[in-house]
Amino acid sequence: MAGHSHSANIAHRKNAVDSKRAKLWSKLARGIIVAAKMGGGDPDANLKLRYAIADAKAVSMPKENIERAVKKGTGELESEALDECLYEGYGPGGVAVLCEILTDNRHRTAPEIRKIFEHHGGKLGATNCVAWLFERKGAFVISAAKASEDKLMEVTVGAGAEDIKSEGDVFLVTCPVEAFIAVAEALAAAGIEPESKQITRIPTNTVEVTDPEVAKEVLKLVELLDDHDDVQSVSANFNIADEVMAVVEK
Repeated sequence: MAGHSHSANIAHRKNAVDSKRAKLWSKLARGIIVAAKMGGGDPDANLKLRYAIADAKAVSMPKENIERAVKKGTGELESEALDECLYEGYGPGGVAVLCEILTDNRHRTAPEIRKIFEHHGGKLGATNCVAWLFERKGAFVISAAKASEDKLMEVTVGAGAEDIKSEGDVFLVTCPVEAFIAVAEALAAAGIEPESKQITRIPTNTVEVTDPEVAKEVLKLVELLDDHDDVQSVSANFNIADEVMAVVEK
């Protein structure tokens, strides 16, 4: 998910992993299945599969789970049929929301996602109503205690990183999707362990949410969408200032 500050929400996703690990593993397994089905089971020859496996490893999915998902994708093991789709819409305060979906039944998923939007001040929209507001990027959240900005530049820029931002006590390093593996490997070689790393959609512009009540609804909407079994990821273009978040968290 992207919004608040990018790093805060990527870290939020990591915290969600810790409390809902089994559910997230199931979602990531679906991503591996679809990637292997589309491009084969060799991650060296199938970049989408390589990224899906990297996402799974980033949240400590066991090797046997990953291998089983690959085999389901290649047909060596039986698997459900899955469709990929994007659901887009607007949340409270005009916040753009984009959901990446993997489902075995669009007729079930669509009304469920619509209901979540509508019950929390949002509305599901038409195709490409908000997708154009986001860019797909690799994102790494790194504690400032682990590396300085100069060190991160030295390690990651040569591997393909394109931006490093300081956000409080962490840095957010972003890169093109095709450089995700190289940047991850460069950080590992330098002994720098990110707080989180993932391929995500980062907004090209943001909506400032200044009303704490609207902020609560936006955060609840994103949380419920992210928790839906068929939702692989949620991106949103809201920005909530620290002083507003302090009110929300009371």
